[in-house]
Amino acid sequence: MAFSTARRVSARHTDDETIGVSIARVLVVVVLVAITARVGAEMTGGAQHVHDAESAPPGHVHGGVAVAGDHAMPGMLGAYAMTRDASGTSWQPDSTPMTGAHLMHGPWMLMAHGAAFLVYDDQGGRRGDTKTFSANMLMGMAERRLGAGTLGLRAMLSLEPATIGRDGYPLLLQTGETANGRTPLIDRQHPHDLFMELAASYSVPLGEGSGFVYFGLPGEPALGPPTFMHRASGLDDPEAPITHHWLDSTHVTHGVATAGWTWRSVKLEGSIFTGREPDEHRWDIEEPTFDSYATRISWNPGRDWALQASWGSLASPEQLEPAVDTERITASIIWNRPLAAGNWQTTFAWGENRNHPGRVLDGFLLESLVNAGAHHTLFGRVERVTKDELFRDDDPLHGAAFTVNKLSAGYIYDLRPWRALRTGIGALGSVHLLPSGLERAYGDTPLSFMVFTRVRL
Repeated sequence: MAFSTARRVSARHTDDETIGVSIARVLVVVVLVAITARVGAEMTGGAQHVHDAESAPPGHVHGGVAVAGDHAMPGMLGAYAMTRDASGTSWQPDSTPMTGAHLMHGPWMLMAHGAAFLVYDDQGGRRGDTKTFSANMLMGMAERRLGAGTLGLRAMLSLEPATIGRDGYPLLLQTGETANGRTPLIDRQHPHDLFMELAASYSVPLGEGSGFVYFGLPGEPALGPPTFMHRASGLDDPEAPITHHWLDSTHVTHGVATAGWTWRSVKLEGSIFTGREPDEHRWDIEEPTFDSYATRISWNPGRDWALQASWGSLASPEQLEPAVDTERITASIIWNRPLAAGNWQTTFAWGENRNHPGRVLDGFLLESLVNAGAHHTLFGRVERVTKDELFRDDDPLHGAAFTVNKLSAGYIYDLRPWRALRTGIGALGSVHLLPSGLERAYGDTPLSFMVFTRVRL
């Protein structure tokens, strides 16, 4: 207890963020929420064919394609329920409920969704730290039939470069990327870029299936499951998984070109993309190199299931280790179950990073989220991953591999909706189960928690 108190006092004295910077971050969050409310109000209150996707029955489809108002629209990549589309070109179960709002405007289907978390974060143990920050994103999509096929446009933005800052937020056992181009981020989660996705796709019918192309600058290649902020099983969890760089870290890639083919419930696709992860400059769009490639097979055997397996070769993904290439293999199963008053989704995923030169490192994730009625959300996540980046190069344990485990659980109480916004108050707690070799650095079974407010369109 004495050490924990000393840590908090020290953190208060050494925190380099002034009160003015903190106030500025809160103001940026307010602006983001205001923009989201404005977009949502216009989309849910001002058109004849408005359709609030959250109020519709989950996975509402007609004739194999999703129904929006009086119009039937297919998914972006083929003649399947549009509820199947997730991040990039990835798939989720058809029965997954759509979040956000959408409307028909002439030939266009317009969609918008977003979320902003205001979080107080307290990570325990000897490496722990505290911070107040906002994780957020706003996404818009547009889709229309064009010629013989379907044109899709997507844009996803985040103000995290301002609301989190370059050094990220405290998250025990998280690794990957850098805050300043010189030292790695360890026990911290990096902010996302301002431009997370600016992408276009076009699909055309081919017999009983379809062929499609997708280009993003930035975008997401055909590698891994849907990214954590788009999976219904992780949608309301404010913290990133510590397996992020084993499963879905390529969801912000500066330069992606994908071609694929769908047939009924199966999709085959391949991508060329930029292997290097985003650098510390979070406001720009980086020059693409298209030096890496990936392939993925996806299969939705029923309305409640989505399976994928993927493989990728990433050229020099980490800025601070330019001589190391990574071969990544992933597999995942997503199960979704619509409830009488809510929804339940669970994801199990495995990822393996084969570093050249370097080790073979595995990560496992199991997460689940239940929306029970209009007010209650329960979620949890279990992770097991082997990491060799927990110590900097001036530490004797630099490069040593440790298998770590993390268990977290949380709850959100949603207030009465206001216009297009759904606001909830929540908390989560985490326990970290570590091997004995890490006790010197982290302490014995460190505990962490977050309390937060979530606003979602």
